[in-house]
Amino acid sequence: MTAPQDAIAARRKLTNRLIAGKDARRLAPFFAPDIKVIVGDGSLILGARDVLEAFAGQFADPAFVAYVRSTERIDLDAAGERAAEHGTWIGTTRGAADTRGTYLATWRKVTGQWVIENELFVTLS
Repeated sequence: MTAPQDAIAARRKLTNRLIAGKDARRLAPFFAPDIKVIVGDGSLILGARDVLEAFAGQFADPAFVAYVRSTERIDLDAAGERAAEHGTWIGTTRGAADTRGTYLATWRKVTGQWVIENELFVTLS
């Protein structure tokens, strides 16, 4: 049986690959329907549909390259149903300096699969 931390880390690596592949639709299974995301500039995005639309908009920009989230730690709750992922992120756009910062993601286990219910990104550069 895969440890929850390993399962979450694997799902994060897969989201990084899907973002680099610029296909927003394929990200849908990773988000809870009621996801809340605070992006690097402090803006709030509510709901999976709006998060996917935001990704699609960025993917349409030919200068956009990728966002890479690098997990540093995953803490699991006592019941094994929720987890907090801590890490750093880098956003790459052609012709511009990389954007960097830290993030915290809350994962929830739903019908045996880990999905993201909240993300907070803090831009530090």
